[in-house]
Amino acid sequence: MTDTPAPTLLLASASPARLATLRSAGVEPLVRVSSVDEDAAVAAAHEVHGPLEAADVALLLARAKAEDVVTALQDDDDDDVSEDDSDTAEGALDRGLLVLGCDSVLELDGDVHGKPADAAEATARWHRMRGRSGVLHTGHWLVDTRDPDDGGTGGMVGGTASTTVHFADLTDAEVDAYVATGEPLKVAGAFTLDGLGGAYVSGIEGDPHNVVGVSLPLVRELLLELGVAWHDLRA
Repeated sequence: MTDTPAPTLLLASASPARLATLRSAGVEPLVRVSSVDEDAAVAAAHEVHGPLEAADVALLLARAKAEDVVTALQDDDDDDVSEDDSDTAEGALDRGLLVLGCDSVLELDGDVHGKPADAAEATARWHRMRGRSGVLHTGHWLVDTRDPDDGGTGGMVGGTASTTVHFADLTDAEVDAYVATGEPLKVAGAFTLDGLGGAYVSGIEGDPHNVVGVSLPLVRELLLELGVAWHDLRA
């Protein structure tokens, strides 16, 4: 009888911040970026269900990303899966993976905001956000593709973590300078907590990791639902 192999996490996200957060917590995931058209996915859901709450948009997109990557892994030779400085990706795929999809949106006055389309939109959004508060929602969807012999359940679980963010009252010059860095165009809500935008966040209520893009406490809870302990993922 052989020991059950340690589970391997695959992050279905292009976010460097999510990857860095997992790594800082001792988890070295594989990475594969989904091909989900986020606007199309939300529009299709609106057609069926009507307007969605911000938290539901985040969960919808997280699930879409995770399931897209699972399908892609089943349909191709896995050439796009990568693990930095490691030659163990092929073996991990043979055993199956825990695939984690995440997506974040900012809710402000009931409106849902993802990444700004351009600098003008980022500037307008910051003029609206400054001196006020919003809620950053991050959806998480976890799919267990492991073989039953390796402890796999074939299950999928999801949840959304929400953190209130208080924004500093920026001057026009500060908004212009921040937008000029290009960072607000790369992230949901047009701000970061762990990057250049950290100086412009005066406080938060809730999980700080969630604002960065992945709630470690929520991921731990989701893993437990699939029978996996958080420490089993640590490198």
